[in-house]
Amino acid sequence: MILAAIVVTYNRLEELKITLARLLTEDVDHIVVADNASSDGTHDWLAAQTDPRLHVITLSDNCGGAGGFEAGMAAARDQFDPDWVVLMDDDARPCQGALAMFRNETSKLEPKTGAVAAAVFYPNGTLCEMNRPSRNPFWNLGLFAKTLFTGSRSGFHLENAAFAPDAGPHPIDVASFVGYFVHRDTVAQAGLPEGGLFIYGDDVLYSLRLRRAGFGMTLMPAIRFEHDCGTIGEGFIYRPLWKIYYHCRNGVSIARQAAGPIVFPLALLYYTVIWWCRGRYYKDEERALYRDMMWKGLRDGLLRKRGRNDAIHRAASRTV
Repeated sequence: MILAAIVVTYNRLEELKITLARLLTEDVDHIVVADNASSDGTHDWLAAQTDPRLHVITLSDNCGGAGGFEAGMAAARDQFDPDWVVLMDDDARPCQGALAMFRNETSKLEPKTGAVAAAVFYPNGTLCEMNRPSRNPFWNLGLFAKTLFTGSRSGFHLENAAFAPDAGPHPIDVASFVGYFVHRDTVAQAGLPEGGLFIYGDDVLYSLRLRRAGFGMTLMPAIRFEHDCGTIGEGFIYRPLWKIYYHCRNGVSIARQAAGPIVFPLALLYYTVIWWCRGRYYKDEERALYRDMMWKGLRDGLLRKRGRNDAIHRAASRTV
């Protein structure tokens, strides 16, 4: 089996150093780093590295995580034709022995498994909520009813018991691009992630696409990753605040793909209420900016706009 790791980075050189040091101790054949035009010395540092497994792609502009994963997966496919690729951010990395564990565990996979998700934890050992895999409630009446009853993500996200190391494989529909293993056949049939999303939702939409293509997706909790992330805090506080624009813009596409055309309007209404209520975690001027970004994201999502919105970034920097 040929296994390639894809790491997307942007101006987080110190985190990248930790991640690459960890990866280079793992059982991996190739490491592709997609550098999103970093300006913090990342380019020079990567150029000085000598491990033959390391391959660097320097993008001409910051295309976000989505653009980086699209470019990195394309490069790995075209240059190495690996059996599996595993995706991660620059602040995420496998726990010791995780990739060797993956190689051993692949024999347990069901036929037509297109993607495998690792269990992801913060450095302190607690479960990383933003990387908790889920089922699609719109494809399961019981989960749909549970989600409506609870009014929260707990209705369709996996429960804590599923992450015990001995819990065994668990079917899922959605996972994040941290410890996200993709099979060659999936890439050949479902294609690459949608780079135009910039940030947020690229992993969800890619997961839904491969599931609609007939591939299975599995959480393997014995395979563990660490994610040293800090851009979303308690109560889903986004920093910087312009990120809520992409969360909502791309969330429109998620609602459309997850729910289907008939249920889509109700699904979008449900998500809009949730996003509006999250504004209460902000105060005064920030709350007004949050809701402005939210409405603009909804508008552009309905218009199916893509790419980085520099006007949103400028507006956020002027206001806050």
